[in-house]
Amino acid sequence: MPNRATGSAMRPDWYDAIILGAGGAGLMCAAIAGQRGRRVLVLDHADAPGKKILISGGGRCNFTNIGAGPEQYHSANPHFAKSALRRYTAADFLALVERHRIAWHEKTLGQLFCDGSARQIVSMLLDECGSGQVTVRLGAEVRSVEQADGMFTVTAGETVAAAPALVIATGGPSIPKLGATGFAYDLARQFGLKIVEPRPALVPLTLGGDQLLFRELSGVAAEVVASSGRAQFREAALFTHRGLSGPAILQVSSYWRHGQAIAIDFLPDAESGWLKAAKLARPGSAMAAALKATLPARLAETLGERLEIGGDLGNVPDRRLEAAEQRLRAWQFVPNGTEGFAKAEVTAGGISTAELSSRTMEAKRVPGLYAIGEAVDVTGWLGGYNFQWAWASGWAAGQAL
Repeated sequence: MPNRATGSAMRPDWYDAIILGAGGAGLMCAAIAGQRGRRVLVLDHADAPGKKILISGGGRCNFTNIGAGPEQYHSANPHFAKSALRRYTAADFLALVERHRIAWHEKTLGQLFCDGSARQIVSMLLDECGSGQVTVRLGAEVRSVEQADGMFTVTAGETVAAAPALVIATGGPSIPKLGATGFAYDLARQFGLKIVEPRPALVPLTLGGDQLLFRELSGVAAEVVASSGRAQFREAALFTHRGLSGPAILQVSSYWRHGQAIAIDFLPDAESGWLKAAKLARPGSAMAAALKATLPARLAETLGERLEIGGDLGNVPDRRLEAAEQRLRAWQFVPNGTEGFAKAEVTAGGISTAELSSRTMEAKRVPGLYAIGEAVDVTGWLGGYNFQWAWASGWAAGQAL
């Protein structure tokens, strides 16, 4: 943990800015500042840069989303992200990708991926840093951060460096196997910045109790509309041996709170009165058989059992079919938890946006201290949005350094 009291007898190397974290946000910030003539040092405890970039999108990096805008992000202050996202857009980053001749393609819902490898994005960012003569030092674990007389002094490994500007770009604790930690929060607290409680986001949900039955459907997927409060997403849901996953579930997990229910519409394309129409068309069919026309067989059988409507549909009163259809359109699950930071794609919460300038990412009460990327309480939807926040917030800070 950082320690202001720690001193160093070594003479520091001097820079205009020190950036802690060689992920997407940190490298973007460094490249922008370096190309503006600033002398920049990037420090990271990892042995390689951009580790989250490398594993994203199945190794092809979902590097942005063409529809990225403030409405796809959540934060204690939903307006905070507007400035950076509007000043550095998905089109701006795509232009950078194309300038480096990286082939790309669009998947569903505006998601952009490399045709080749995510390594191309990391190489691009390092090339951009090279153009700005940025110094990147890896395997440098920060031992202390001090501030005095308008200068920040960082001791990391064998490096002692000083600068009037320090950028926190170390992300959140999601995916700890990549080396992710809560270091950003320790450092923020050292300088008196408030933290919005961090929690796993874009994460599978777990089921227990009387919903254990659904875990037996492990591997079954269906297109649904999943809801948590006012947040609603239409994508695939996947049953797992622990509970629920898939894009629709990962999306709503960012809005879910412990003890709350999520609702799943298993009939997103069916017209109202669908079950009564099935009764008229096939009165000799059972409920599970009717559901199999729309849903995977195993899921249809399980839902049919839970609806407790036996016999032929022709013998079931319309009011019972109406009630069954209503339940299928808003099936309630009450998760007992999530799979935690180990399986979370990102971290919700973090350094409070109330502490930062939305234009520059600089701390209002600590001149020269900046926070960007996942370390900040701004979380995007699944589908390239969190990378776009990394690029945009990094660009904003890089312009201000």
